[in-house]
Amino acid sequence: MRVDRFLSNLPRYNRKQVRLLLVEKRVRIDGKVVSDPHSEVLEFSRVEVDDEVLQPGKPARYFMLYKPQGCVSATRDPEHPTVLDLIHEPDKDDLHIAGRLDFNTTGLMLITNDGSWSRRLTQPQTKLPKVYYVETEQEIGPEYAIKFAEGIYFAFEDLTTQPAQLQVLGPRTARLSIVEGRYHQVKRMFGHFNNKVLRLHRESMGPLALDHALKPGEYRALRTEEIHLF
Repeated sequence: MRVDRFLSNLPRYNRKQVRLLLVEKRVRIDGKVVSDPHSEVLEFSRVEVDDEVLQPGKPARYFMLYKPQGCVSATRDPEHPTVLDLIHEPDKDDLHIAGRLDFNTTGLMLITNDGSWSRRLTQPQTKLPKVYYVETEQEIGPEYAIKFAEGIYFAFEDLTTQPAQLQVLGPRTARLSIVEGRYHQVKRMFGHFNNKVLRLHRESMGPLALDHALKPGEYRALRTEEIHLF
C-alpha cells in the first residue's frame, strides 16, 4: 500500500494533512524518512510520524519443511497433527502454508507469514511448476506422458488440466511436473488409467528444491536468495 493511502486510512489524518506530513519529512518507514507519497508500506514495515509508532512492524519469516506422512496441511485440526505442530518458533499463529499437500503426501512445504509472497506462489496465473516423485501400483505406459501433456478432463470441475510433463523413471515410478494444484490432482491423473498412486513426494516448487539435508518432520529457515526466487 502507498504511504499516502496508509496514512489517509487512519482516522486522525485527512489528505491535506498527509501531504504536509510528507512534505515536512515527518514520516519514517523502517527508520528512513520518506517524502514520496508512492513509497510502499508493507505489512512488515515499521511506520512512524515524528516519534509516534503507527505500525510497529515485524520480521517476515519463511521456512522450508519436509512434510512427513500422516500430517494435515492445516494450522489446526481436532483429530490429526498439523504441519504447524512441527514448527517450533515464536508467534507461530502468524504463519500459514503456501501450497498444501495431501495427508499422506510427503515433501517440500513452504510456510510463511508473508501473504503477498505466498500468493505469488499459489495464484493460478503464476503457473509455478511443482515436481513430484510418484510410485504406482501398476506399470506406467508410454500413453501416460502423451495424455498428461494433452490434459485430462475432470468432470466434477468441468475442466481440463493444464499440460503436464511426465518422466518415466522405472516400470512403476515417475517424476511429474504440474502447474496446478487441483484436489488430489496427481492421484486423479493416474486414476484416469486406473492406476493407484502408492507414494507421492513433492521434490520442488519452481526453482526451489527440498533440502536433502532435511529429514521428514524437520524444517529450516529459507536463505535470502531462496526467498528472492519468487
